[in-house]
Amino acid sequence: MDAQRLILSIIFSLSSLMLWQAWQKHEQPSTETATVTAPVKGNPSTVGAGAPVPGTPQWNSANTPAAAPASAFPVGPQAIVSTDLFDATINAAGGDIRNLTLKQYGDTTRPGHHLHLFEQQPDHLFVAQSGLVGPGLPTHKSMFTLQPGNHELQPGQDTLSLVLNWDDAQSGMQVQKTYVFHRGSYRIDVLWNIVNRSNTNVSVDAYYQFVRDGKPPVGESRVVHTFTGPAIYTQASKFVKLDFHKLDKGEQEYPKFANNGWLAMVQHHFVSVWLPPNGGNREFFARPLGDGLYSAGVILPEGRVAPGGSLRLDVPLYAGPQIQKVLTALAPGLDYVVDYGWLTPIAVPIFWVLQHIHAWVGNWGWAIVILTIGIKLLFFPLSAKSYRSMAQMRGLSPKLQRLKEQYGDDREKLHLAMMELYKTEKVNPLGGCLPTVVQIPVFIALYWTLVGSVEMRQAPFIGWIHDLSAPDPFYVLPIIMGLTMLLQTRLNPAPPDPMQAKMMMIMPVAFTAFFLFFPSGLVLYWVVNNTMSILQQWVITRKFDASRAR
Repeated sequence: MDAQRLILSIIFSLSSLMLWQAWQKHEQPSTETATVTAPVKGNPSTVGAGAPVPGTPQWNSANTPAAAPASAFPVGPQAIVSTDLFDATINAAGGDIRNLTLKQYGDTTRPGHHLHLFEQQPDHLFVAQSGLVGPGLPTHKSMFTLQPGNHELQPGQDTLSLVLNWDDAQSGMQVQKTYVFHRGSYRIDVLWNIVNRSNTNVSVDAYYQFVRDGKPPVGESRVVHTFTGPAIYTQASKFVKLDFHKLDKGEQEYPKFANNGWLAMVQHHFVSVWLPPNGGNREFFARPLGDGLYSAGVILPEGRVAPGGSLRLDVPLYAGPQIQKVLTALAPGLDYVVDYGWLTPIAVPIFWVLQHIHAWVGNWGWAIVILTIGIKLLFFPLSAKSYRSMAQMRGLSPKLQRLKEQYGDDREKLHLAMMELYKTEKVNPLGGCLPTVVQIPVFIALYWTLVGSVEMRQAPFIGWIHDLSAPDPFYVLPIIMGLTMLLQTRLNPAPPDPMQAKMMMIMPVAFTAFFLFFPSGLVLYWVVNNTMSILQQWVITRKFDASRAR
């Protein structure tokens, strides 16, 4: 069997399997957890409940009040903050961010509408919450006071603050929670000012969490599966993704205690992350809440507030697109949320080059074209060896066919005769394999670079293609891709095995069907790659045939 065809067959089979699994994952009905399976000490619905766990700090996730299902969320007056990048809805009940609409990004399922990153709807819940744990302190279930209505960042104004107040006359605690929004930034500062007017010391823990359902984002491609869920980063354990289904079963392992790191909720192209400063102790937690909801967050022990004293806290929240240079500047390891998998060491420099090409040409589609051509030219020496080997094998096709007719079904004698023919003609049947294998990681890395880069979202190319992250609306690119695959198949030597020949003819049709639903940026990459391969193979084959004719 021709080794190159074997490699192509394996790639085709694995690709088909991965695509089918991704499709099944999206199509199967989601299972919702009816009960909380994560171990919780004490009564999590009561502030300060739960006994200390032996061997762990007094501050632990069992002491935080559990989040409620969407239907049980308290409702109070709300304020809508508008900046140049988003609209944020803050509810006085808990001081939660219940809605965050990104103005620079459209909703792929509702043309003409902006994307909702945070949202509280009957079919989807994703909110950002924070609160305090301690005697007489407000949690995300407490009612704050705020100035309701619209608050807009005015021209010439760089920051906009929204102040929420809470006062408990019985305990003597007075708390002010402030959201600070910045022009041109997806970062939101969450500030606490705690004043102790009682006559006793008050121990304060602060917690910051996301509550979300386990559904993938609406409109996510059904054939290009990406990660949705919590993620934790510490210097010791690095980047750890948490699986919703493992949380249901109590099988998810992750770092619990550290003195550095952050917690995020990741989805395709976007991330929301709490960014406590490094150097202070913290506990990370993630747990199912029932009704298909999950909470994930971080607890910070802030110490004691003396009578008459005060305490100020500041933990930023980033909620926006996964722009690598922005994430890298925010916190160590935050760029890991742009997930390129095990090929990250190759994908990162590829994206760096792609960015620089885009800065030159000003169009992500043409940047993909130029980068793909550049990579193909870079690997041309290796490709040339592969194409020369193909040309040699094509020249042997008549002799191989005669051997097959001579030995019929005697596979052993046919194999020995073929080996003797290769030796006589000085042809290495594996000569085209190594160049192909070497290039595969690079092109897979480029593939995942295009999948993971938010820069492709809503990026136009030419004519009818207005979004490189969405499928081609008229299927032009997938059809061209299928035709180029078919032409490549015609250029390759015909397999002696009829089953192999049928499979090679089926591959272009199958891949065309798959690529109808692929983001157009990925299909564009495959079209350019196939076209360059055809041109390179044609040039090498002509040179080889000319040299044989002399």
